[in-house]
Amino acid sequence: MILMNTNYNNLKESYLFYNIAQKTGKYLEENPGQKLYRMGIGDVSLPLVDAVIKELHEAVDNQARKDSFHGYMPECGDPALRETIAKYYERRNVKLSCEEVFVSSGASDELGDILDLFSKESTALIMEPAYPAYVDANIMAGRKIIHLPSGEENGFLPTPTEETEADLIYLCSPNNPTGAVFSKEQLKEWVDYANARGAVILFDAAYEAFIEEDLPHSIFEVKGARTCTIEICSLSKTAGFTGTRLGYTIIPKDLERSGMNINAMWVRNRTTKTNGVSYIIQKGGAAVFTSEGQEQIHKNIAVYKKNARVLMEVLDELGITYYGGRNAPYIWMKCPDGMGSWEFFDLLLHKIQVVGTPGEGFGACGEGYFRFSTFGDPEDTRVAALRIRELLGK
Repeated sequence: MILMNTNYNNLKESYLFYNIAQKTGKYLEENPGQKLYRMGIGDVSLPLVDAVIKELHEAVDNQARKDSFHGYMPECGDPALRETIAKYYERRNVKLSCEEVFVSSGASDELGDILDLFSKESTALIMEPAYPAYVDANIMAGRKIIHLPSGEENGFLPTPTEETEADLIYLCSPNNPTGAVFSKEQLKEWVDYANARGAVILFDAAYEAFIEEDLPHSIFEVKGARTCTIEICSLSKTAGFTGTRLGYTIIPKDLERSGMNINAMWVRNRTTKTNGVSYIIQKGGAAVFTSEGQEQIHKNIAVYKKNARVLMEVLDELGITYYGGRNAPYIWMKCPDGMGSWEFFDLLLHKIQVVGTPGEGFGACGEGYFRFSTFGDPEDTRVAALRIRELLGK
């Protein structure tokens, strides 16, 4: 009889969004026709920009003609797109060769696939609150997980101590769910720790385009990162590719462990396990990095940032503690009056029909906090903010 991966038995039931769906579904059954103001899911609400749509259409037309038809794409990405992304990093004084850029079908896929490179005996350090997939992917692999708690005492941005032990280190900045962003000095502490220990940092930069203050968009802006870091990024929130799927991973050629070159390992992995990302999608993605594309996507990002300001103004007025919003598309607020995360969820749903995400779903450190997404419709966000003010201002 075939043996199964019994690590799946160690997964906790994925109850967060299931419970949200159950609760909202029951509410709508009992209150038919009632409108809900949904600010929980991290999906975007604005369509792809014109520059991208134009290139997608052209790519489809190209596939209809023999002289411009494209079959299999290079497994590691179209060379022109890899070069374009490398030049994008140059704007922040980060020098990369195109061979250090790998085009992917999105950050979530890559964060799971990249674990192929590391022994199951390695330990994974995941700071909480955390994107749940970090934890689950390592449980599936049978890897030991060290949970590093964070909170108000460190602004949800912990740094290593003498007691810290880890082989793989997950850093997400701007952070999902807290919206907190590491400074260059804070990242330098992690880089120095990883280099000293021989650890590898997996740096999730999916929300870098939302940073507006003088904070690092890439960990490679920090000296020493090339010898200890893999950076994974996405066009999902940057350019609305949640339904189109495209991202990229940076693996410097300097990164080696146990006598093995990790860049070369990933080339071998991709050329074995993938047939590359669709020509059509890569052509659309290339448009994001043009001057026209950058101008257009930042107009969309400005809409989401305005949503954040609308919510932050209300929370400031109410004197409620929160993180994120200014440099991230999430607002992580402290539940009022010592309420629990799910208790606050029920209050918002039943009293003002606003739906967010209970912080407990991101780990034990999230209990007592609540996440709002700012990717929703602007008018819905405005109405939700007014309702929150009326409910909590009493």
